[in-house]
Amino acid sequence: MLLLIALAHSRMLHAGGLSMATPSGGGPLDVAVQWLLTSVVDGRAAPLFGLLFGYGLVQMTRRRSGPGGDSAQARRLIRRRGAWMIVFGVAHVVLLYSGDVIGAYGVFALMFAGAVSWSDRRLWTIAALTLVLGAAASAALQVVAGADTPLPVGPTLVDSAMLRASALPVVPIAGLAVMPSFLIGVWAGRMRVLEQPDRYRPLLRGVVLIGFPVAVLGAQPVALQAVGVWTPDTPEVGVVASAVFGATGVAGGLAFAAAIALVAVHINDRRGRVTNALVACGRRSMTFYIAQSPVWLVATEPSLLDLGGGLGAAAAAGVAVATWVVTVVIADVLRRTGRRGPAETLLRHLTYRPGPGHPRPALP
Repeated sequence: MLLLIALAHSRMLHAGGLSMATPSGGGPLDVAVQWLLTSVVDGRAAPLFGLLFGYGLVQMTRRRSGPGGDSAQARRLIRRRGAWMIVFGVAHVVLLYSGDVIGAYGVFALMFAGAVSWSDRRLWTIAALTLVLGAAASAALQVVAGADTPLPVGPTLVDSAMLRASALPVVPIAGLAVMPSFLIGVWAGRMRVLEQPDRYRPLLRGVVLIGFPVAVLGAQPVALQAVGVWTPDTPEVGVVASAVFGATGVAGGLAFAAAIALVAVHINDRRGRVTNALVACGRRSMTFYIAQSPVWLVATEPSLLDLGGGLGAAAAAGVAVATWVVTVVIADVLRRTGRRGPAETLLRHLTYRPGPGHPRPALP
């Protein structure tokens, strides 16, 4: 899963930059890689993580609200966790990377801690509404960014940090794009879809068979611009293309989640070393999501490697894959030594730390 995030972030290293529709240049391999990533990864990886975050909140609530549990305490813990995630996200943006999603998920936790108890109708209605809002937000951000928006880097590390900090108000707006998948994740968590994939195999197969084609086809108005094959006749057509790209990204995120669940059913207990390492990385996803960011910082900073926009799409993707492989290896070392990810450990400590006059809640 974190491979998808790394590949999405690799666009900072080629000429396409922050604009989804700007060609990266280079040879046929670069063009093919950019088309593939724009069609399958860009705007499709983040909704996958949104779904998993919503699913995780249901599991957290269930652990707290079981026999003898307290649903009100569960909501308080979710909101506390969300508040600290916002702090993590702000620090991540200022220190390392402007495209953070941790803070946006923290906002979701604060706003929707009670969504676990909503009716199905309410969940799906709000998800549909936020799908429209998220598509509009995605289109608006691409229009504002334009084709020539520079990376948020300055002459020095301090200048770059200030530029990233100035982009903080945009982070929640960008987060609208993953809110539908977050709410669908809440619904899926209540149904235990990912915990009981055998039971929901027909549903999961349907999501894969429908979700991936919808995501790929919906990406083509932007993907074809990204490889220089098509240019919108009017700005309005370009806006519609970006909106369709954003909306269909949710289908891609759902399809990725369903595909992973089906693969898990197939593997079952036949895990090898590679599978165990991948699972270890997934269980420490916050740590290794953040761990990718120093690579992008070092690679793009003018005072360091200054590679921003200087690589072809294929080489940039190679950097992303190499970064991900290193994080998987480190995650496996942590697994074999019985240690959690540092970010997860810190967030857990802050979430469950008792306030003044309150006993520490029992850890699940």
